[in-house]
Amino acid sequence: MSKAFTKEGNGEDLELDLNAKEDDSPNDPLAGKKNYITPQGAEKLRTELKHLLNDERPELVKVIQWAASNGDRSENADYIYGKRRLREIDRRIRFLSKRLELAEIIDPLNQHSDKILFGATVTVLDEAGNTKRFSIVGVDETNVKDGLISWVSPVGKALLQAKKGDTVTIRSPKGEEDWEIQNVEYKAIPS
Repeated sequence: MSKAFTKEGNGEDLELDLNAKEDDSPNDPLAGKKNYITPQGAEKLRTELKHLLNDERPELVKVIQWAASNGDRSENADYIYGKRRLREIDRRIRFLSKRLELAEIIDPLNQHSDKILFGATVTVLDEAGNTKRFSIVGVDETNVKDGLISWVSPVGKALLQAKKGDTVTIRSPKGEEDWEIQNVEYKAIPS
C-alpha cells in the first residue's frame, strides 16, 4: 500500500492513500481501455503531480497543522477549508498517479501510416466548405479550442483508421455531417 504520512500537531494523520477508490468515476472514458497519451501530455501530468506532491500539499499541511493548534476546530475556517482542500488535492494526486501508471506514451513523430492513428494531425473539409484541423490526442490532453480532440471522442472515433481522400460521417448535436479527409500527417503536437 502506498501512503505518504504527515502528523498533525495533535497526532492526527494527514495521510495520502494512493489506493483509495473514492475518485473512481463511472463516467471515465478510459474505463477498460488503454490510456494513450503523447509525450507532451504525459510530461504535463507529471509536472502537475510533482507540483501537488512537492509544493502545494506540504504547504497546505503546514496551514492545517497551524489551524489545528488554534483550538476548537468546529468553527475554525482555516482548518475546515484546509482539510477540504487537502481532500481535493489528494483526489487529484490519486487521479494523476493512476493515469500515469496506465499511460501508454505514443510519440506522433514515430507513427508512419497513411491511416489516421493516435497522434495524427488531420485536415478535413466539412459540408459547408470549411477547412478544419484536428490532432488526435489522449483524453487528458483534450482542448477542442486548440483542435486537440480525444481518440475516444465521437469525432476522434469517426476519424480513426480513415485515409486521405476518405469521407467520414460525423455525428453531432446538429445531426450527421460528412467530412472529407484532406490531409493526414504525423508531427509534434503543441501542448
